[in-house]
This record gives sequence, structure tokens and C-alpha cells, in this order.
Amino acid sequence: MKITSMIGLTLFLLISGCTQSALQDPYVVVLGIAQDAGVPQAGCMKECCIGRWNNPSNQLMVTSLGIVDPNSKETWMIEATPDFPNQLKMLTDNNQDKLEGIFLTHAHIGHYTGLIHLGREAMGTQKVNVYAMPKMAKFLRSNGPWSQLVDLENIRINKLKNEKTLELNDRISITPFIVPHRDEFSETVGYKIEGPSKSLIFIPDIDKWEKWEEDIEKVASENEYTLIDGSFFENGEIPGRDMSEIPHPFIVESMEVLRDVKDKSGIHFIHFNHTNPVLNQDSSPRKDVLNAGFNIAGSGQKMSI
Repeated sequence: MKITSMIGLTLFLLISGCTQSALQDPYVVVLGIAQDAGVPQAGCMKECCIGRWNNPSNQLMVTSLGIVDPNSKETWMIEATPDFPNQLKMLTDNNQDKLEGIFLTHAHIGHYTGLIHLGREAMGTQKVNVYAMPKMAKFLRSNGPWSQLVDLENIRINKLKNEKTLELNDRISITPFIVPHRDEFSETVGYKIEGPSKSLIFIPDIDKWEKWEEDIEKVASENEYTLIDGSFFENGEIPGRDMSEIPHPFIVESMEVLRDVKDKSGIHFIHFNHTNPVLNQDSSPRKDVLNAGFNIAGSGQKMSI
């Protein structure tokens, strides 16, 4: 497994008379904020979607993050979503040589199906590093069309281990950690991303917080940024369904669990279902979230690490 080092860059800066202050901070950029099916969602002509179909500026891409080191020009992507083409351009300006690898969280459609764009029908890439947990890696190797990506060496699968840190370069590291979720085809992980000065937690999908062995309040307090599952605002959001059976923490539940975190400004909700009222800029639920001190992730948002 090849992980690029910045030793050469550091030597160049020292030889040329530059100091460490010349280094630009690495950062995480939000590439999308929607649940797996995007916003608007296919077949939806309800109020939450109807005004978005003919207005591209109101259409939201599926949740994904980019990691960027502006000095080394390296980038990494977390999640390969159905919006992969636009998100790759957003991250690399279509310079695929900048993409060092793709990290996956689990085998639900919004989180890995964008890999198909790496195949011979599309980009026809060579040995793009894809990082996945053991069950996720086995799923890709054992099921078409993903197995063809492996066989043709469009992608190179690198197995991750729970809570084992991977050094991306000498300034950035990433650590996967198991979270409880619907694991029909693979395990599910969140990620901790660490830079020279700050850390960020990313948990786009999880069951209720009480099912997790970790204390989310403690996790949020110990990291500068915490991006967490905000799929639904509250029970009753989808008429005709008992949403207590849907394995996601409602935003109102998360706000209650996290109410004692001293600085809530680093807590950002993400991964919104098309029905979620916080996507409406003028809605009371959105105002409630912001007035409580929390934040709502936005596409293109950058967070220095």
C-alpha cells in the first residue's frame, strides 16, 4: 500500500528559505449533504421536492467529504456516491491524478455505487485506491459489477481495520471505527480525520445513539468538528410510517443527547432525507437547530484541520 509522504515538500520549503508558516492547513470539504437518493428524490412530486426539479441550484448531492492537502496537491474522497462525477470535479477540478484514494463507510447505495464511474464504460482508471473494511471489501470482490473493477484493476482494494489509524501523509491521518447500522451486506464505519491542529468525526449513518458503545457527547466534546447523521428531524416526518422503527437518530434526539456539549458550533448535521424540514432555509425546525447552537452542513463548506 503506497501512502504519499511530504518529506520532499518539506525539504524543498526549507532549502528555498520558506518556513513552516508557508504551509497551508489541510482541510475537509463537504461535497454533498443529502441522503443516499439525493434531493429531489426520484418519483417525488411533493412540496419538499417539486420546487427543486427545475432549479439546479436547489438540487442537493449525496453526502460525501473530500480531504485536501493544498501543499502536496493530494486529495482523498470519503464515499463514492451516485453524484461521483460532479463531486470528483468539485474536489480535483477533473484532475484525477490528485485523487489518492476513496474511503467507503458501508454498502448502502448512496455510499459506494459511484465506483462504477471508475470502470471501462466511463473513466477506465488504473488501480485507484479504495479503502474498505473486510466485509465491504469482500462484497466488492464477490459481486458484479464491482468485481469487474477489481478484476480489470480499475480499483485496488485496501483493507481497513477497526480503530487502526492510517497515515495519509505526514500531516493527515484517518481512523475508521465501527458503528451500529443496518449491515445487510457489510459493516458500517464512521471516520476520524486528524490534521496538524484539529480533528473531525464523520458519522453519516448510525442507529440510535444508545446502541453505540461510545458516548457521542464525549466524542463531540473531544473533537473540533463532528458531522453526524441528520437524516430525519423528528417522528412523523414520513406520513403513514412509524418512524421509531427507522434506524437513525432523529435530529431532535441528537440535540437532546448533545445538549450539555459546551461548544456546539462544531457539531454539524448532515445526510438529510429529502423530507427533512431543515433543508428549508426558512423553516422553524432549521431555526431551532441553529438557535440551539448546532450547525447544518452545507455543500462546499471547508473545515481546516
